[in-house]
Amino acid sequence: MRKYILPLAILVFLCAALYGAHRIYEYLYAPMQTTGQKKTITIRSGWHFDRIAQHLRAQGIIQSPFRFKLMARLTGASSSVKAGEYRIDTSWSRTRLLSHLKKGDVLLHKLQIPAGLTWWDTARIVEDSGLASFNDFADQVKNADLLEKYGIPGSTAEGFLYPETYYFAKDKDRNARRIVEKMLRQFRETTDKRLWQEQRPDGEQLARVVTLASLVEKETSVPEERPIVAGVFRNRLQRGMLLQCDPTVIYGLGRDFDGNLSKKDLRNAENPYNTYRHKGLPPTPICSPGLDSLRAAADPSEHDYLYFVATKNGTHIFSRTLRQHNQAVRKHQLR
Repeated sequence: MRKYILPLAILVFLCAALYGAHRIYEYLYAPMQTTGQKKTITIRSGWHFDRIAQHLRAQGIIQSPFRFKLMARLTGASSSVKAGEYRIDTSWSRTRLLSHLKKGDVLLHKLQIPAGLTWWDTARIVEDSGLASFNDFADQVKNADLLEKYGIPGSTAEGFLYPETYYFAKDKDRNARRIVEKMLRQFRETTDKRLWQEQRPDGEQLARVVTLASLVEKETSVPEERPIVAGVFRNRLQRGMLLQCDPTVIYGLGRDFDGNLSKKDLRNAENPYNTYRHKGLPPTPICSPGLDSLRAAADPSEHDYLYFVATKNGTHIFSRTLRQHNQAVRKHQLR
């Protein structure tokens, strides 16, 4: 009988070892829940791993904080978890969960900024996204350090907040600087690569191009018309004519504009953006133009048009004389 004791003990030990290995493997790599749920959690800066594990249990993601902490310590990950907002699927394994937290794969929020927005319209979108407050964004638009860093002429980033789709992680401070800086950097990178590859314009010329582009952006949404519209404005500027651009007047009325542009507004010479009363381009851009409008402003079409009027389908009729223009107005607007 004794000769069977040792083999039996070895067999029991091996079975126990295999069972233990199986349980460990199952704990590490099996789904935490067979029917997974997507959950959003936030790991705060300064949290110790004990608190992180307790938070995961409170959110119904893990069951045993002790075993999860032990796994993290044995793998050297307990001090490597990064703060942030995470999207978790409870059908993941615990190993995948820990790796996700360790790599800092934080949840990114989509921020879509279309062309043609003023800085305050952009600020409203940013605030609605929960990424930053309106007031902080407004402060950063005038941040002298950022403007100098990215070579922005003037005292505001208006016109240079490049319209694009961005992705940002949320932070507890709701810091708008990183958002404004990303937009300014995107403007520089895109225009340097696709518009003026050889040499970036100097500050004065850059301001003129972006300001003209902002007028073009507001006046037409038809891509092929943009160089023509830019050419109309250039021709009027060369002849010393008033630009008579409604969107500039509206911009000068500011955030409180109610949508009704009156004759009184057009006669108001105190509005520095009133191009019915002041010659030349307005003091600053009036929105953030897209690349097509920037390209049109940098290289307007050569023609002798001086006027344009919108039609019902959103295109424009271009005229060389005031008489032709008045006829087009009667045909396409007054009727």
